[in-house]
Amino acid sequence: MAEVINVGLVGYGLAGRVFHAPVIQSVPGLRLKKVVERHADESSKRYPEVEVVRNVAALLKDDEIDLVVITTPNTSHFENARDALLAGKHVVVEKPFTNTSAEALKLIDLAKQQNRMISVHQNRRWDGDFQTVKRLLDQKLLGRLVEYESHFDRFRNTRQPGAWREEDGPGTGILFDLGSHLIDQAQVLFGLPQSITADIRIQRDFARTPDNFELILHYEGLKVTLKAGMLVREPGPRFILHGTEGSFVKYGLDVQEDALKQGVTPGAPRWGEEPEELWGTLKTQIGELHMDGRIETIPGSYQSYYENLVKAINGEAELIVKPEEAMNTIRIIELAMESSQKRATIPCSAH
Repeated sequence: MAEVINVGLVGYGLAGRVFHAPVIQSVPGLRLKKVVERHADESSKRYPEVEVVRNVAALLKDDEIDLVVITTPNTSHFENARDALLAGKHVVVEKPFTNTSAEALKLIDLAKQQNRMISVHQNRRWDGDFQTVKRLLDQKLLGRLVEYESHFDRFRNTRQPGAWREEDGPGTGILFDLGSHLIDQAQVLFGLPQSITADIRIQRDFARTPDNFELILHYEGLKVTLKAGMLVREPGPRFILHGTEGSFVKYGLDVQEDALKQGVTPGAPRWGEEPEELWGTLKTQIGELHMDGRIETIPGSYQSYYENLVKAINGEAELIVKPEEAMNTIRIIELAMESSQKRATIPCSAH
């Protein structure tokens, strides 16, 4: 078992600065050693003990780096992950994994050849609301689930300068961005669907890549709807679940992202705890008792992703976010794009 796993962070934009660096520093067994910033030294202002290097090659030359975390734009995920694996490093890739499922499969095969671990940062498996939904379903409090609807909506009706996710190109657009989270969560709960029906659109006048989608994932006896859009000024529920015995409806987004943006780190008092006004409503039948009330949201725990990774690298636990699952997320995105283009329901075939 390694006393400490030295981490090299590639990129210090929003993802690296907010979702990775502070969480890495909060997890015992991890030490942020180097950060790749091409032009600035922003990371050293918050982490003066961390060395800044200007390119990935300089990072990979450091034999003390055990784990490379890639938070660069999607177009460079494959190349950077490949080079890190070839350098003998374990790898975390910010979602989405790659631009194509074929690229994802190549990285999975390479990781096996190199005897190194590769995972994708699906931190929203540890959103408090999703953990609560998972617990409700595990305990079958709704009876047999017949419909699951999950939204990730935002409102921005003006162009955002320099936003590569909104440019026309591989791996851009809301389906690769927010869709990766919703698809991953559906996989965790239900596995791969039998087929997919998708409607992917550009709604804003200035948009150059899709900014709205609705996916219907078809399972035996279950309809799963995943939606996201950038023109939702009045957000509806985050989750809507209906079963043979009851329903669960939940508003509001997980509180951890805002906390991280404000400089709060995991481990702070009341970390991940949601205010009572955002708790979901459960109406159901349990035996002969009818229940109608609020369900306290389980506290979120983004640090759990990296805590599991430390244990997996040290051979103490199974990796939770497996690269094969992340590859299937990209495959579902590809099939959804085909469905939308053809205006047809497409069978779901995994690699």
